[in-house]
Amino acid sequence: MSQGFTIHSGRACPLDQANIDTDQIIPKQFLTGVTRVGYGKHLFHDWRYLDLHEQELNPEFALNKPEYQGASVLLSRENFGCGSSREHAPWALADFGFDVIIATSFADIFYGNCINNQLLPIALPSTDMDALFEAVKADPNLTLHIDLPAQTIKAGPLTVTFEIAEHHKTNLIKGLDAIGQTLELADTIEKFEQQQPAWL
Repeated sequence: MSQGFTIHSGRACPLDQANIDTDQIIPKQFLTGVTRVGYGKHLFHDWRYLDLHEQELNPEFALNKPEYQGASVLLSRENFGCGSSREHAPWALADFGFDVIIATSFADIFYGNCINNQLLPIALPSTDMDALFEAVKADPNLTLHIDLPAQTIKAGPLTVTFEIAEHHKTNLIKGLDAIGQTLELADTIEKFEQQQPAWL
């Protein structure tokens, strides 16, 4: 169980592209570990690097631009995280330093994997995404304030609200993954098992 997610403030990196799939987020050749750390250096490998050995950065890619270094919020477009169901995708994003992903929409399995790994995925209408992109591109030093309990994003004078399922919100605030959710029901599970006949 982690400490939970409530309020986050950080700068944003704009990745203005739709249909970014999990193989682009973390290519299959890097899916060699079983822990959640060490994947950040391979995040967006094919876009971030000009060589296979990850020695030469692509200066045109958003994550490599000086003005977006240290960003903890990623902005993107519709269908973010489509493709395979690899949980390494949110692992790589979190390991790189992102705490929040804001996009027009998300692939369902990727969205669930984010929740399970304390990475907040926020889906916004295109008009709100346009406004955020414009604000961040106009001022790369702009700080976004994300309040999960209040379900708001503040970026300078801009304030937008977002929707999130109540159980997803609760799990993020409590810092629960799938195992943690089960452990919260440990007493109920134990009582149920005690009521079962011995032959079961």
